[in-house]
Amino acid sequence: MKKELISHLRVLADRYETPRFTEGDPSCVLCRYSETADIECAAFIAAMLAFGQRQQFLTKTDYIMALADSCGGPATWLRTGAYNKDFIPPNVAMDAKFYRFYSYRQLLDLFDKLGEILNQETNLGSYVKSRHQNFCEKNISCGKPEPHLAESLSSCFNGCRIVPQGMASANKRIHMFLRWMVRQNSPVDIGLWSWYSPANLIVPLDTHVVQEAIKLGLLPPKAVANAKTAKLLTEKLRQVWPQDPCRGDFALFGNGVMATL
Repeated sequence: MKKELISHLRVLADRYETPRFTEGDPSCVLCRYSETADIECAAFIAAMLAFGQRQQFLTKTDYIMALADSCGGPATWLRTGAYNKDFIPPNVAMDAKFYRFYSYRQLLDLFDKLGEILNQETNLGSYVKSRHQNFCEKNISCGKPEPHLAESLSSCFNGCRIVPQGMASANKRIHMFLRWMVRQNSPVDIGLWSWYSPANLIVPLDTHVVQEAIKLGLLPPKAVANAKTAKLLTEKLRQVWPQDPCRGDFALFGNGVMATL
């Protein structure tokens, strides 16, 4: 990669990785709570809803968080199953759509799984860490490569349609959530999962990031947002930030979206 491009990407990352990035972004939920279990659950729910028009999914996230806050916060709301009483408005069917193509029933499936996790472990991070370590040990004993943390996280929610599971997809929402949880010393990302290295994260890829990466010559002109492209772009960004390739997400997403807001 040319020195000029490396310098340009660093300038863009410095410009957009600031507290202002959270304004109108789903990452704003990271500052809403102080307890780890609350932060993780709120962030995971927000990340799973983060597609489509920003104002629409932020409004839906706020609706859920307001219900949770009335019960003492997301962790308590989920652990106690209080969502079964207040999430679905009166006279609304469970199969009615809550947001886009996801129904109230499918959100309840997500809440059920989060509640189950919280009743087994102190918080979501502890549960995912244990599951990931078990998967790594199993793969090593079988001579297989270690799974990526995204695979371990997704596997915690088998049967929850709202949580991406496909291996071929870019799984932007999963990787965005992991960026929030793993990266430290950031004015945006909260870095609660210090047990995982940010060097191993994969860039959260969507059409905006792909378009900006193509413009800068980081991806071929016909690149599409899938798992292969996400890994390719991550390798490119490791040339700029070897230990923190997802810092490039701010440079590309920021330049593609934030610059127009």
